[in-house]
Amino acid sequence: MATAPWTRRHILSLADFQPEEYDTVLQTAASFQEVLSRRTKKVPALQGQVVANLFFEPSTRTRSSFELAAKRLSADTLNFAPGTSSLTKGETILDTAKTYLAMGTDIMVVRHREAGVPHAIAEEMDRLQSRVGVFNAGDGQHEHPSQALLDLFTLCTLLDPEKPRLSLLNGKKIAIVGDILHSRVARSNIWSLTASGAEVHLAGPPTLLPKLFADFVQTKSAALNRQLVLHWSLEPALQDADFVMTLRLQKERMTNHLLPSLREYHQRFGLTHERIKLCRPEVKVLHPGPVNRGVEISSELMDDPQISLISQQVTSGIAVRMALLYLMGSGKQKEES
Repeated sequence: MATAPWTRRHILSLADFQPEEYDTVLQTAASFQEVLSRRTKKVPALQGQVVANLFFEPSTRTRSSFELAAKRLSADTLNFAPGTSSLTKGETILDTAKTYLAMGTDIMVVRHREAGVPHAIAEEMDRLQSRVGVFNAGDGQHEHPSQALLDLFTLCTLLDPEKPRLSLLNGKKIAIVGDILHSRVARSNIWSLTASGAEVHLAGPPTLLPKLFADFVQTKSAALNRQLVLHWSLEPALQDADFVMTLRLQKERMTNHLLPSLREYHQRFGLTHERIKLCRPEVKVLHPGPVNRGVEISSELMDDPQISLISQQVTSGIAVRMALLYLMGSGKQKEES
């Protein structure tokens, strides 16, 4: 099913992902998407394995998607709820993870509002020589690898449904618009999209797109010729763009007054049918969700099936997370055998 041997035990960041790893994920996800189109949508790929969803932060799409993906692979699932857990009694996060390890967990899917928590759990699992795989389902303002991979899959299957691959995006212009500063989705998408050879343009107000992002990919640029351009106005980012991704304003993470008003933000950076006339005629629009309608994007554009890929992104998430759990789980099986 996979195109290249999978060697990663953990998936914590896309910063060091290689093109062949992206292609392995894309083509494995394509196989599972075909499975999901059948009447019987379940396969025994991870039968007997346990996937624990350790979500220390609220989530709807990501948590439900991982849970359904694990069940479609016939894995047993455990769902952690911090409000009713021993964390309220003073237990540490690492002790919580070790409790799930003692229950026989094979893969831990971890989300936390603080950056670095999935890495700390992965290091602890390695220290204990447990062979447990840890997946970063979003940590603080660091990364969100599975969202970027499902976005990548959505784009590549649009361009070639039979054989999605990274090279399909080579030379494409992709604009990412909005709250770049607080977005772990943007950071992961920057790594994946620039690895494809796409020309990635970031656009947002200076308070949400600091100049430091100009150097974001410099340490990884040599081998893959990554292209990243910053704009503090929307029009140059949209000009002749093939794809546009707009991001949610993460008001819960904003500790300072970074915007005059939501109305003014929409006037300057909100996507509408009129604005995207600057893009290529066949442009498609994405949003990782949840969406603030009428702020980042107009309702009319969001619901336009000819342009919006938002529903496809949600659907892609299940196949991609099946692929990721399968790759991590099959690697563990090989280690044990």
